[in-house]
Amino acid sequence: MFEKVLIANRGEIALRIQRACRELGIKTVVVHSEADREAKYVKLADESVCIGPAASSQSYLNVPAIISAAEVTDAEAIHPGYGFLSENADFAERVEKSGFSFIGPRPETIRLMGDKVSAKDAMKAAGVPCVPGSDGALPDDPKELVRIAKSVGYPVIIKAAGGGGGRGMRVVHTEAALINAVNMTRTEAQTAFGNPMVYMEKFLENPRHVEIQVLADSFRNAVYLGERDCSMQRRHQKVIEEAPAPHIAPRHIARIGERCADACRRINYRGAGTFEFLYENGEFYFIEMNTRVQVEHPVTEAITGVDIVQEQIRIAAGEKLRFRQKDITFKGHAIECRINAEDPFTFVPSPGKISFWHPPGGPGIRVDSHVYDGYTVPPHYDSMIGKLIAYGDSREQAIRRMRIALSEMSVEGIKTNIALHQELMMDANFVKGGTSIHYLEHKLAAKGEVKK
Repeated sequence: MFEKVLIANRGEIALRIQRACRELGIKTVVVHSEADREAKYVKLADESVCIGPAASSQSYLNVPAIISAAEVTDAEAIHPGYGFLSENADFAERVEKSGFSFIGPRPETIRLMGDKVSAKDAMKAAGVPCVPGSDGALPDDPKELVRIAKSVGYPVIIKAAGGGGGRGMRVVHTEAALINAVNMTRTEAQTAFGNPMVYMEKFLENPRHVEIQVLADSFRNAVYLGERDCSMQRRHQKVIEEAPAPHIAPRHIARIGERCADACRRINYRGAGTFEFLYENGEFYFIEMNTRVQVEHPVTEAITGVDIVQEQIRIAAGEKLRFRQKDITFKGHAIECRINAEDPFTFVPSPGKISFWHPPGGPGIRVDSHVYDGYTVPPHYDSMIGKLIAYGDSREQAIRRMRIALSEMSVEGIKTNIALHQELMMDANFVKGGTSIHYLEHKLAAKGEVKK
């Protein structure tokens, strides 16, 4: 096991990783920007290193500074968390070439799954169902583009091969709009991702977003830890996540889960990962794989009892998985609400000083957050300031506990989206379960029209 791990991230995930390390008896080094100097996890770390000013490009994305911090503190491994450099194959390669262990997949695996075209090809070869679409990248010939779109069937969606986070996508409903949409997406993809390659998929009209959590070691052992439903989204950004997914038969999850675990063995995957699917009319369609820990990992931890972050560290240290698929059991239901520093209905960010912070408690309640009374939320980063997780023996109990927890949670000095979560926990369609990825945006749009 490692003696010292450097945490190359910030916010709640930096504190989460730090807690996992401390429980394993591992010392932690935290890198931070000037804006995060007063963060809780910086104060709790065994060592901390300021790696630059507030701007991410000069701090959390500054690879030489992170490597230097690991060198001067004699860290043995680097945990990238999520976001920032977590799925950057060049960073993972640089970490390992510098003599450190990267707590995540091998660089070549990150590259394979980071390119959406090669990822789909790998999944098809492994028997994982994919959304119908083009075979690889789209050609330049306009006639061929029209032919492919006709064979797939409108509406189609044009996606950037190197895209992610809801960026680099354009829905096309008619042949007349096709060529312009492809060209615009190519231009955006080149600008945003440095890769102009795009591909085409059938646009599913009313799908759910269901994902499978996996763990795999360096010895081709792999397990799946069940599914999560992340369909409550706004602009492709998740708002609420839960496990298990409502109204999907366990045998269907087992079938797709086994295929995901088998795919991990085939591509020699290492670490924690998530297979993301669109789910419609009883069918799963692979869209991408996240080669990192997910924001919503706590709901899976709640229903399985597996500490995913600790397992990431154990795997990176060269240990074999400590359990097989038959050892994984699923119990109860968990829901996570992302608590953001933003207006609950306009979604305008609300950075600033938190004058009062009172997190909820009680049976089945977990709060993952780095903030405290007097903490100043910086304007430079993502607006999420914490995650509220409610666990119950049933989905109904988890919802009731979440309602109580949200009513107890108090944050003053800034705006938060707690009011939106309270409204959604009372929403009849959410309570019923199984809403599509478009549900929240349609709900918000209708609400805006009523106000007008």
